[in-house]
Amino acid sequence: MHTKTIKQLSTLLHAREICAVELATHFLDRIEGSDLNAFLHVDRALTLAQAAAADARFADGTAGALTGIPIAHKDIFVTRGWRSTAGSKMLANYTSPFDATVVEKFNAAGMVTLGKLNCDEFAMGSSNQNSAFGAVKNPWDKQAVPGGSSGGSAAAVAARLAPAVTGTDTGGSIRQPASFCGVTGIKPTYGRVSRFGMIAFASSLDQGGPIAASAEDCALLLSHMAGFDARDSTSLTPQQGGIDEDFSRELASPLTGLRIGVPREYFGAGLAGDVELAVRAALEHYVTLGAVLVDISLPNTALSIPAYYMIAPAEASSNLSRFDGVRYGHRASAYKDLQDMYKKSRAEGFGAEVQRRIMVGTYVLCHGYYDAYYLKAQKIRRLIAQDFAAVLAGPNATCDVIMGPVAPTVAWDLGDKTDDPVANYLADIYTLSTSLAGLPGMSIPCGFGQGEKNGARPVGLQLIGNYFTEAKLLGIAHQYQLTTDWHLRAPAGI
Repeated sequence: MHTKTIKQLSTLLHAREICAVELATHFLDRIEGSDLNAFLHVDRALTLAQAAAADARFADGTAGALTGIPIAHKDIFVTRGWRSTAGSKMLANYTSPFDATVVEKFNAAGMVTLGKLNCDEFAMGSSNQNSAFGAVKNPWDKQAVPGGSSGGSAAAVAARLAPAVTGTDTGGSIRQPASFCGVTGIKPTYGRVSRFGMIAFASSLDQGGPIAASAEDCALLLSHMAGFDARDSTSLTPQQGGIDEDFSRELASPLTGLRIGVPREYFGAGLAGDVELAVRAALEHYVTLGAVLVDISLPNTALSIPAYYMIAPAEASSNLSRFDGVRYGHRASAYKDLQDMYKKSRAEGFGAEVQRRIMVGTYVLCHGYYDAYYLKAQKIRRLIAQDFAAVLAGPNATCDVIMGPVAPTVAWDLGDKTDDPVANYLADIYTLSTSLAGLPGMSIPCGFGQGEKNGARPVGLQLIGNYFTEAKLLGIAHQYQLTTDWHLRAPAGI
């Protein structure tokens, strides 16, 4: 059952060939036998109670397309009943009294929660090695990182521990782990998916999205996940495009005449040869499906790294100030006074990378540095958005979609780059600009490269569209997956 798609599982459930309890038990047993460290909290009783409720919906005829389908949530979404830790010691024992809107929507659809997934602490990282609860292993090669920060999410899908998972993408944290683990993931237009109940990292960048085996599965999940939420001030209103819609509507659209923009900045120095080979082969396959390749330029791509690492830490510094040991979260056991309690609680509760970003963010927001750093970074952000608009928007648009690599290399080995944060930051060069512009982007499997010390590791193809073109991106990805099998391949022993 674990090799079937969401659509196939739904068909079996509605035909009553399997029941939700049976399906949930199958995945819980697989999770229990896994050594990937992908899950942080599993509660069999809670899961099976949800599965029994799903079976009751089948019995009374109120079941929908996702009823009974197992799902696991990145531990950045708060959940009632399960712990909500954000991968941090600061929240190690925190249980939320409410559900995030995303969790609420999937619960309403009758999905069955399998548990909470490991992630980089407060979603800060590109390898999942920043989790306070240990690194996740890549199912394709357990010596490799799964990517981050949604590494537990991508690894769970790749290892067939869950058919559907949630992730969040601030600077590439859905797309990069999806690439490293050989699965499909999509970051929607900023504001499409509610941030209510998502533990905040960088409020102007964070965006939730689904990860699954295929674009077809992601389309089904996103159709239930997106929509306006009055409880989230950054949620797009219906007038702005925050509407409930069917993201499966363009899955059957042909690709004849599709103009694919290929940014020359994505294929320069720094891109590994094995990654470029796989991505170029995928682009040529699109040509056989009727698409046309168009050479384009996104001249401010290189500036996305310094801009992002000014803006995101600044917002993190503000968002994480609430974790002070007073109201909830970790509190130091010994302290002299209130100020000492703040210092010790935060020093003990936050990991090194989170502390680093808080320090950077606080610095760039200080009087005298705000204009020189933060304000300038916001101006660069606008230039990056204008680069995309020049090729994707308006009557003079030169392409319908942009394609290129997700990351410069395949997944690196566990332990690599841990002492070099800048090397980790550089790994996000192709994903950061999309996030800064608020555009939708996704990763689909397109081949394999070679690991430095071990066997072949997955390569992802990145698709970037104009605002509100998620359905189009999913259709373009689906047509590729109808004629290739990269997304169907599984790690050895799965």
